[in-house]
Parts: sequence; C-alpha cells; structure tokens
Amino acid sequence: MLEKLEQWDKDLFLLLNGAHNSFFDFLMPWISNKYVWIPLYLLLLYWMFKQNKGKELYILLSIGLMILISDQLASGILKPTIERLRPCYDPEISSQVHLLKGCGGQYGFASSHASNSFAIAFFCWLLLKDHLRYIWLLIPWAILIAYSRIYLGVHYPGDVIVGGLIGILSAILIYGIYKRIKPK
Repeated sequence: MLEKLEQWDKDLFLLLNGAHNSFFDFLMPWISNKYVWIPLYLLLLYWMFKQNKGKELYILLSIGLMILISDQLASGILKPTIERLRPCYDPEISSQVHLLKGCGGQYGFASSHASNSFAIAFFCWLLLKDHLRYIWLLIPWAILIAYSRIYLGVHYPGDVIVGGLIGILSAILIYGIYKRIKPK
C-alpha cells in the first residue's frame, strides 16, 4: 500500500512539475523565496498588534514557538528520520524533473516551506478572522507557496501536504495556548 501511495505521489509530481511555462518559471522562484514576503509578515504583525493591544509580546512569543515547532518537526525530525529523497535527487525520476534553481538538501519529507507558510496563515486567520474580512486569503497564499515547491522540482505533493498539516496543527496548538495565557 505504501509503495502504491509513493507511486501516485511521483506520478502527480511529474504531472504538476511538468506543466511549466516561461511566466511561471519566472514567478515561482519569487513566490518560494521567504524574503520576498517580509513586507507581508510586517503587515500581518501590524494588524495582529493593532487588534491585540497590550499582547504584543505574547503574539511574538506565540509566533516564534509556532515556527520553531513547525519548522523543527518538518526539517529537524522528519527529514533526517524518513530520509525520503527530493524528486531532484530521486534516481528514478530526476532526469524528468523540471528544476529551476538548486535542489536543496537531499531529503524533502516534509516541506518546511509548506509547514511554515500554513502555520503563519492559520495562526493569523485564527487571530484576525473576526477583525479582517479578507484574512482568509492567507490560505490560498500558503497553498501557492506549497505548490511552488512542487513546481520548482524540490518537493513531492505528499511532502507539501504533510508539511501543510504540520503547520496547521502547530497553529491550532499555539493559538490554543495563546488564548489561555494571554492577559485579559
């Protein structure tokens, strides 16, 4: 059963990664670049601080702990434990991978880009959904970042799905803790 899931993951990867064009070849490395999103992160912090005056330190600590959990679970625990080769290193399909920039580390399960972007998106959504009408747009943003990892040839769909789930669970956990410990 596990072999069948892995084959489906490779087939879906080849389908998604193979659907490339010059516009997305230009755009996807930018979407995947975490530094491009710094203005968005600062804007989100501003909104969170504005809606939660006096709780800024709790928000910063929550975000730091959430990213630590999300990133370390994906990169620090799962990647070295599972040791699933990234598509660009997989000898079975590496010659078919449309690779736009470097391949990254040898192992790709689970995607820390996906885990971190979903963690940020869901934490911000949970914190701001009653205050900002369009905060739900962070969810498609996280999906786009996850997809960019497949497009760039560095993650299988399963890598980004599990990474996304790690991020969502990290956000829910930390939001629950935040709601319990923040000052009234």
